[in-house]
Amino acid sequence: MGGRPLLNRRLEGLGTTIFAEMSALAAETGAINLGQGFPDTDGPESVREAAVRALRDGRGNQYPPGPGVPELREAIADHQRRFYGIGLDPDTEVLVTAGATEAVAATMLALLEPGDEVIAFEPYYDSYAACIAMAGARRVPLTLRAPSFRPDLDELRAKITPKTRLLLLNTPHNPTGMVLTRKELRAIASLATEHNLLVVTDEVYEHLVFEGAHHPIATLPGMHERTVSISSAGKTFSFTGWKVGWAMASPPLIAAVRTAKQYLTFVSAGPLQYGIAEALRLPDTYFDAFREDLHRKRDILADGLRTAGFEVYTPQGTYFLTTDITPLGEKDAYTFCRSLPARCGVVAVPNSVFYDEPEAGRTQVRFAFCKRDDVLDEAAGKLRGLVSYT
Repeated sequence: MGGRPLLNRRLEGLGTTIFAEMSALAAETGAINLGQGFPDTDGPESVREAAVRALRDGRGNQYPPGPGVPELREAIADHQRRFYGIGLDPDTEVLVTAGATEAVAATMLALLEPGDEVIAFEPYYDSYAACIAMAGARRVPLTLRAPSFRPDLDELRAKITPKTRLLLLNTPHNPTGMVLTRKELRAIASLATEHNLLVVTDEVYEHLVFEGAHHPIATLPGMHERTVSISSAGKTFSFTGWKVGWAMASPPLIAAVRTAKQYLTFVSAGPLQYGIAEALRLPDTYFDAFREDLHRKRDILADGLRTAGFEVYTPQGTYFLTTDITPLGEKDAYTFCRSLPARCGVVAVPNSVFYDEPEAGRTQVRFAFCKRDDVLDEAAGKLRGLVSYT
């Protein structure tokens, strides 16, 4: 067709996600997929059976309530009280979404006006860029730099302008594995209150912290009324395909986000919501064992990557490892990742695609370690072949 481009100019340059591209490459080549962050085993059987019971009992097979089924909203509120001492009204302060991705999208669409500025950590999960763009706002990156990937809070202050509307946080942070400290969160909260900014925080890896602890910024003074906290079930319970997430905030903020969300999916995953309600009420032993297992897997892959010649930045949380390929004599992560399946039968993701300025992550590659031990061992063995290849 002639005339103007078909794609809305706000989405120019976004294209297919790197995760879809690399997963397709894994399928095409039969390589081990350590690129996209999904486990290769399912979560607890009791959770799956709770969803099956809901299907068979006819619960959720028709449209569930717009905010989410009451059982799940109550379980989310109970979870926040149990782990963080946060008191939420499940009827007015909790909204169930189609995964955390929809929660982020609905929040950006609801709270931003064209021309607003959003400060976000870079490298960032790629949907952040798309969601901010669809809202007509402008993304302002705060670059996290190796080896610690800690935010420069003086730089953050300097980036705040009269157009700044919102701070978009992600802790534990994907892809670097950085976990914000209580001191850093207090400093960020102080800036938010000083400049009357909203804060949106993506906490989907909240139960995967190996060093330190997860501290929701919403618990700090003056933050509940200005913060939208987002999480989901996929990462914590290994049911990423269910796409059940949630947003938590004060009633006015949830009402705003719900207004946008109802015109996106309206509702989703009715029977699965009952399964996740069951999951959130699992005993502490589940969450402890889950974290310890992923901690062990992190160390398996980290040791294998070091042996293969990578520089490894050990993550404090999430289930991703960021590495540097410079010691292998490589200079470009994207080219390296495109060639990796043919070279050794492993797929990874280049961090450079998560930066506005790709040079900052030009030589960084992310690997997912949420896989079976034998898969991690096999991948590490294949990657060791790079030493002889180079």
